[in-house]
Amino acid sequence: MRIFHVLLMTVFLLFAPVVARAQGAFGQGAPHIAAALIAETAMPQPGKGTTIAFSMTPEPGWHGYWENPGDAGLGMTVKWTLPKGVAIGPLRYPVPETLLISGLMNHVYEGPYGVLANLIVAPDVPVGTKLPIWARADWLACTDKVCVPESGELSLDLTVGEGVILPGAQAQFDRWRSHVPRPLGSEASYAIADGRLRLSVPFPAVASARDIHLFALADGLTRYAASQSITRQGDRLLIETEAGQGLKPGPVQAVLRTGDHVGFLLTARPGVVPAVRSVTPQTILIALGGALAGGLLLNIMPCVFPILGLKAMKLARAGGDERAVRREALAYAFGIILTCLALGGLLLALRAAGSAVGWAFQLQDPRVILLLLLLVTAIALNLVGLFELSAFGGGDRLAGKGGALGAFWTGVLVAFVATPCTGPFMGAAMGAALVLPLGAGLAIFAGLGLGLALPFLGLAYIPALRTRLPRPGPWMGRLQKILAIPMALTALGLLWLLGQQRGVPAMVLGLGAAAILALILLWLGRRQRHGLRGGLAVACAALFLFAGAATLLPTHAPAAAALAEGVPFDEARLASLRARNKPVFLYFTADWCLTCKANEAAAIDRSETRAAFKKAGVTVMIGDWTNADPAITRFLEAQGRSGVPLYLWYAPGKDAQTLPQILTPATLMALVP
Repeated sequence: MRIFHVLLMTVFLLFAPVVARAQGAFGQGAPHIAAALIAETAMPQPGKGTTIAFSMTPEPGWHGYWENPGDAGLGMTVKWTLPKGVAIGPLRYPVPETLLISGLMNHVYEGPYGVLANLIVAPDVPVGTKLPIWARADWLACTDKVCVPESGELSLDLTVGEGVILPGAQAQFDRWRSHVPRPLGSEASYAIADGRLRLSVPFPAVASARDIHLFALADGLTRYAASQSITRQGDRLLIETEAGQGLKPGPVQAVLRTGDHVGFLLTARPGVVPAVRSVTPQTILIALGGALAGGLLLNIMPCVFPILGLKAMKLARAGGDERAVRREALAYAFGIILTCLALGGLLLALRAAGSAVGWAFQLQDPRVILLLLLLVTAIALNLVGLFELSAFGGGDRLAGKGGALGAFWTGVLVAFVATPCTGPFMGAAMGAALVLPLGAGLAIFAGLGLGLALPFLGLAYIPALRTRLPRPGPWMGRLQKILAIPMALTALGLLWLLGQQRGVPAMVLGLGAAAILALILLWLGRRQRHGLRGGLAVACAALFLFAGAATLLPTHAPAAAALAEGVPFDEARLASLRARNKPVFLYFTADWCLTCKANEAAAIDRSETRAAFKKAGVTVMIGDWTNADPAITRFLEAQGRSGVPLYLWYAPGKDAQTLPQILTPATLMALVP
């Protein structure tokens, strides 16, 4: 089938000049994919050159093709006519999209895109020399029903100069560069057996990835339309799919998509691919036991114990109404288990989509931290008696529909508030839940909820335990106020976490929101003491308060907080330090680069290295390429590099010395006297 499509498209392209003249820019109609040849600067420097791009703009409903088009289509071909002293590197395509039509997988671009190439000017070309660049480009434009071969005669008129880049051109090329796959620092390994391809990609567990898909650059590695199974195991991505046919033995290249038009260029060699961890009933039972124990121990954590204490006091007031007690206990347990299942299900769904998230993933969002801060503040103020809230305190009856409903929402609150806490056994159990099959994983989260609900269920269903509770009396009011202390400490912890995520302004905002909520609840408490209502108005005011504060939260953490042992990369600052004859150690890293992280742990972040650099007055400058910073991309290209790690040493008054990619403390300390 693949050979048939290639032959068919080749026949079409034999007539491309005729069709292009009839439908292209030089014929009677506009092409379905408009093409333009653009240079980042019209004055490339001798010895350096510039980046050029084919700017491609498909009409709505039409698409162009990646260099490996998949089961159908053809990528773009270019024939250059160049002046003496000019060379052009290979085309660099952005990360493509997948388009399945009639069972055929197409690797396409359905919106505007840029195909980049490096234009190199020889060092001996004099400044002022005119450089006419001509390109004959052929491409295929398709819809889901028809394909039209198109072509264009494209040209550039450049002049050798100082390489000045206008801001608008730089911004446009930076956008295009951000979509070109970055080289992955470590090699992958693959194995083919029984018609199945298994690929192991080094990829740190902390690195974010979503919508993962493997695009093979060579025919025969995969069957393009086959489904791909993605598993994250620690610092590895395991990809399994149906193998293609006719693959030649040896290293292969592919593009790994890890987001919207972003990804990595990887090289894989034949080798041993670790198996996906096997799942046995014993594994599931051990993980389930750990979840139960972990949930049980969560009850003594400062964010949960006060609420459990209040529920126990309610049982002490309940008397002998067994049915009411058990009905409320079941509602409470159901609220906890349902919330744990909802959080666990969402977590597993995000993991399946490739996101690097773990238990309490919602706490990565400062808006959730703010919501928890307001909730915990309200609970603490309720415990000290500022106002009454029947859902988890006060003198409400345990009988009737209202008691069960209140218990359910108390369970929901307990499970949600418990997420900032962790305890023994939980780490292993939650880690197992992330790699077990869906049903088993959800059972682990349900087990966590059951463990969290067990103390209250035990008190409700074992009368002997309930009879050991102290009789109601003044001690209950004192205990309630004592329980406010751990809740207040939890609120302070959440306030600190908000500051860690978004800086001091976010802490001030959170503190102000909590203070305003306290005033609102004070007003409610006064009304309650006079026999008046106001709960609905307070709930609406609290919602508006949260919504307003959430919109005012800073969108990014302060840059100064991101780097504890260095300064962020800045080319102007680097030039200033060198002009003042200051020694600089500049390194480029990324969270997804295992080699980078290994060097940082083994050499760069060692105390002896930091001490030696500090004694010699060395400025450590860090370029974080985790999110494909365009300024770093340009600097790497200027150094003749396309990926990380890169380690540069600037001795006073000297050019950069490129250091080896495997560092030791001795290597770094030898740089300074």
